[in-house]
Amino acid sequence: MPRFSVIVPAYKLQAHLHGCLESVLSQTYERDESPAFDLEVIAVDAGSPDSCGEIIDEVAARDPRVVAVHLPADPADPGQGPGPARNAGLARATGEYVLFLDGDDTLAPHALRDIADRLKASGDPDVLVFGHAHTHWSGAREDVLPAHLTESGPASFPLDERPALLRQPAPCWNKAYKREFTEREGLTFAPGRQTDTFWSYAALLAADSLSTLERVCVHHRKRRGPAAAPGRYFDLFPQYDRAFDFIDSRPALSSWRPVLARRMADHLVAASATVLTAPGLSARTRTEFFRLARAHYGRHRVPGAAGLRYAGVRFGTYRIYRVLRGIRALRARTRALAATVVRPLRSAALGLHYRIQRRLPVSDDLAVFSAYGNRGYACSPAAIEAKVRELVPGMRTAWITTPEQDATVPSTTPRLRPDSFGYFAALARAKYLVNNVEFDHRLVKRPGQILLQTHHGTPLKNVGLDLTDRPAASRDTDAARLLADADKWDYALSANRHATLVGERAFPAAYTTLEYGSPRNDVLRRATPAGVAGLRELLGVPGQSTVVLYAPTHRDYSRSQHLPLDLERLGRALGPEFFLLTRAHFTYRAPLNRTPLSRVLDVTGYPSVEELFLVSDALITDYSSLMFDYATLDRPIVIVDDDREAYEAARGTYFDLRSCPPGAVARNEDELIDIFTTGHWRGSRSAQLRSAFRKRFCPYDDGHAAERVVRRVFLGDSGSAPAPTGRNVPAQRVRGAEFAPAGASGTGR
Repeated sequence: MPRFSVIVPAYKLQAHLHGCLESVLSQTYERDESPAFDLEVIAVDAGSPDSCGEIIDEVAARDPRVVAVHLPADPADPGQGPGPARNAGLARATGEYVLFLDGDDTLAPHALRDIADRLKASGDPDVLVFGHAHTHWSGAREDVLPAHLTESGPASFPLDERPALLRQPAPCWNKAYKREFTEREGLTFAPGRQTDTFWSYAALLAADSLSTLERVCVHHRKRRGPAAAPGRYFDLFPQYDRAFDFIDSRPALSSWRPVLARRMADHLVAASATVLTAPGLSARTRTEFFRLARAHYGRHRVPGAAGLRYAGVRFGTYRIYRVLRGIRALRARTRALAATVVRPLRSAALGLHYRIQRRLPVSDDLAVFSAYGNRGYACSPAAIEAKVRELVPGMRTAWITTPEQDATVPSTTPRLRPDSFGYFAALARAKYLVNNVEFDHRLVKRPGQILLQTHHGTPLKNVGLDLTDRPAASRDTDAARLLADADKWDYALSANRHATLVGERAFPAAYTTLEYGSPRNDVLRRATPAGVAGLRELLGVPGQSTVVLYAPTHRDYSRSQHLPLDLERLGRALGPEFFLLTRAHFTYRAPLNRTPLSRVLDVTGYPSVEELFLVSDALITDYSSLMFDYATLDRPIVIVDDDREAYEAARGTYFDLRSCPPGAVARNEDELIDIFTTGHWRGSRSAQLRSAFRKRFCPYDDGHAAERVVRRVFLGDSGSAPAPTGRNVPAQRVRGAEFAPAGASGTGR
């Protein structure tokens, strides 16, 4: 018995069928107890008038895993939907689990392997639900990973523990079904274009055990042009009738009727909007649809569906729905009109307020901080703000942030909202302004104000004016504004001599460079064993695991994240003693990966990268400036150098990283795996490279950089500059983490 039967119906999809079948046949999945490839593909020609049947026969002739099924064409009802073809596939299926795939969809690489792993981990449930992506004809892709998929535990569960599964759109192809379960429940598809509706809801309701997989396994193609014939809109009604009949035939399911009724109401509201605007539909057809929608709403007694949203379905005829839609449109236009009037007035009021505030005295006891374009409490500005509160009595500090990042700011530090009246008052009157990127370009630097630019890391890649001849990287750079901003700086912070020389060339202005080290790295030299152990516990890292952090930078030549590694494969290759953390660059909102492996955890949303450094035993990166910070810990660093030529051409670097790397260098995934499996990542040669790298780029990282900055800028101590020694006290190690002994420092203050 094969593990999987993948059923593929095909009707007028000849342009995509080859790609669909190949995506299944190229899957890498083998059962533990058998070396044979454990898969059958049942490709069903649903009487297609094009070459789908010939393509299926051709693929079946060269691959014995493919079973070809041909259904006769029905002249009276051409293209009757995938239901009959799926039923024909079910009748031939012999696998333990059944999956459905439309003939123009594709399976994601390694999807069957991940599905198999999840099924095994959750005890072979009746139904497994996984993520999918909508792939538009234009090439755009939209991942669909609802919140209920993020709760994948080690065991299966009943539906009442995750009722949100029943409140979602329910295609049949985002699930794997135990074949024995579908036969026991007598599940079949009905003809029609909405045939997934009954099948999926009935399967979820009847299943004794469910599981979820937080991974995109299917790429579902969204076609261009009209979706289908007008009749498709009416197929919803009999499908929901079948679902309610299914519930009524099983008294134990009666409590789910209100939930399904509410789902039906939401579905009908969405369909009503489509019917109202679909081209080619007659007024008679639209009127009949709304009549049936109102009848179904009344028959199935939808609870809690009130308000204007549901009024068109609840009470409406086609005319009433049009009126209600017009009311909603009028509301939207009224709000838009108000915005066009109110926004300019508010902007003018803010401008006047800012001009008035600039005429008031500068407040010597106020310091304003921000980082990464107001993205929360982070980086060197955060370390300096904390040290100001410690060392400068009476100094008031405030942090510019959005509501989403409020939780990252200490409770004792007031928050300023961008573009608020308080924000402009603070910009106008604060004596000290600290940021790691440019401040608001509307800032008018006043006599008596001091602006400190901390930057955010040692530059490997080109920055500032050095980007002007690289259009891929400088498309958003305004050189004139960049220079105008730099002219406002009084001080620019530098981590090392390399950063000083680059900064003064890339940002030419009259500021004073403070070559004091990186305040954001102070925590790395001053962490305690108990604190590190607490962080590991917070992240769910097993106590004795070797933790590897993978943190690549962004690519100026690509609109999406650069993902050269198969993280599931890497996690498996590293073995059970390793725990892999993955973190996307801060310019991306999406996680770096969604893998079912319990030993691979995405930490893109974790607020402090420095804390992630502390819990990790090694870093994998590419051209990210994080390597300069991580080197402070004297822990192994491995560079993935898979696209050097493209990166150099688009962004450029200040030196060839391969000539002085902080550790081993891998040109591809296979070499990376080899570096870890052979132990080269922590060998003597890697240690030598890391030592030379630290001597060059980490001479001041002794845990006191923020203190030096505060004493010089806020307290006027001109003797705070350290003398670089190139020496760092070796860090101690405890249960996979390292920390500096209390009172130790590599340089003087």
